[in-house]
Amino acid sequence: MRTWFKMLSKRQIQWLYGTLAAMAVIILIGIIIQPEREEVSAESFYLDNSIADIAPTLGVTGKAFAKELKLDIEVSKKLSLRELGITEEELQHAVEHLLSHEDTMIKYYIFAALVLGALIYLVRLGRPDNSDIRQKKHWYPNLPYLMTLIITVIFCGFAFGKSPNPMESAVKLFKTIAGLYPDPFFKTIAFLFFLLLAVVGSKIICGWACPFGALQELIYFIPVLKKLKKKKIPFWITNTVRGIIFIIMLLILFGLIGSRKGLVIYHYINPFNLFNFDLEENTILIAVAIFLIVSFGFYRSLCQFICPFGFISWIFERLSIFSVRIDHDLCTKCGACIRACPLDSAKAKVEKKKIQADCFSCTRCLNVCLIDAIKYTIAGKHTCKKSNVF
Repeated sequence: MRTWFKMLSKRQIQWLYGTLAAMAVIILIGIIIQPEREEVSAESFYLDNSIADIAPTLGVTGKAFAKELKLDIEVSKKLSLRELGITEEELQHAVEHLLSHEDTMIKYYIFAALVLGALIYLVRLGRPDNSDIRQKKHWYPNLPYLMTLIITVIFCGFAFGKSPNPMESAVKLFKTIAGLYPDPFFKTIAFLFFLLLAVVGSKIICGWACPFGALQELIYFIPVLKKLKKKKIPFWITNTVRGIIFIIMLLILFGLIGSRKGLVIYHYINPFNLFNFDLEENTILIAVAIFLIVSFGFYRSLCQFICPFGFISWIFERLSIFSVRIDHDLCTKCGACIRACPLDSAKAKVEKKKIQADCFSCTRCLNVCLIDAIKYTIAGKHTCKKSNVF
């Protein structure tokens, strides 16, 4: 890390401090304009209230609140909860769960700041100007990435809770379409915000700023089970599973299969509940344990097999403005980047496959090429040329 810093040019030092200042300004703006949250608690509501009385205060539709109460979503919204047979405990649990999904607005600014920092590091700072291919082992040191991951887990996770997050933005968008949220404009903007942060650089929001993704990444970094980490599950298997789960979720949510219209199957395995310490559902506790334990030997199992945002952003990843790109005129197909990549992404790029695996911009492949045929750069830029895009 020290050697990397010493090899940075004066211009790169300016970029470094300028980027840190810009990140601080973004977060400061978020703090200044953070709206005051109206204090709402489960004690604010009573069994004599109806679903129609309570739902607007919680920012959901009557259908969504009925679903949380484990009632048919078409039940009368004007009857009192007492008449519907709801107990105090059921009311409290439903309200607390919905409140846990309320967005903490400052997190949007933190996400934007983290992605900005990651993008500048990947494109402008990871490769010091005052270095050459013989010093490639000093390119893209792990420490900036690890520090960002730790900040993400702390502030985008435990400090400010689970909402918002990329996975939830995708789920809420479809729940809004299904009539479970009354504000389609805001939910659409929130989803597009995360999608933009995934497209500006190849899944940077997932690779650097998603709290549960960051937690999985940190565990994967622990130097154990090295032989197991060399084994990769083929992308066609992981993506097929992820796609099937996504389609099943939509069919159940819109009532096209089953009898639980409005049900979101992701809720039963939502690992982001960890950041609210809400692990009362046995399925969620088991899911969190599995995802984290598996991370010791396999890369980002939630992202590969489950996450709906991961699936959608993979589709749009082809539009990424910045990403890992290979100069095929120079590439000798030695396999160094393929061995370094924790997934099949580098392999697909080397082999020019039309359908490529997720790339989480983790930097592992960017300092292993013996002939400098791989860089993180802008779309359409020939990688063999000097990559000072800015």
